[in-house]
Amino acid sequence: MPPSPGRIALTFLLLSLMAVGGANAVIPDIHRQVVATLHWMDDPTFATLFAIAQAAPGPNVLVVSLIGWHLAGWKGRAAATAAMSGPPALIAFLVGRALNRGAGSPWIERIKAGLVPLAIGLILASGVVMARSAYGGPLSLLITVAAAIFVLACDFNPLWALSGGAVLGLASAWFG
Repeated sequence: MPPSPGRIALTFLLLSLMAVGGANAVIPDIHRQVVATLHWMDDPTFATLFAIAQAAPGPNVLVVSLIGWHLAGWKGRAAATAAMSGPPALIAFLVGRALNRGAGSPWIERIKAGLVPLAIGLILASGVVMARSAYGGPLSLLITVAAAIFVLACDFNPLWALSGGAVLGLASAWFG
């Protein structure tokens, strides 16, 4: 039986409170909840929804909307999106007001500097989880590593790496 919109909302509400750096920063935790803990979907479905969200224009939180829609239709989409976006928006508003009041304060600058490596680490962990979810053998590992190197070493749009990986994956399926 699919989860209720309320259960979906509660799951994403709790995850949203850890989303320092945006929705992509909590992809490992989203994966752990919806795939490993709650068994709402399998790895290939999760990887597919993530890939669609990354290829589509719009914010990174789109993956949450797709997961909610996959689980419970438009009610699931609305519940997941509101739960993932609402609390951080309110927190950002309140913190922004506090930061404006204390602008230039040394302790505020230290807090900001400390959050940067945290956000980067969470986003890198997301990449590792997605690489594991998409693993289909040595060729997929090679494509993942090549795409990561391409994105890090070049100033081209990451969609070129995504497109190249898709072409190589399709070619492998047809000829391999």
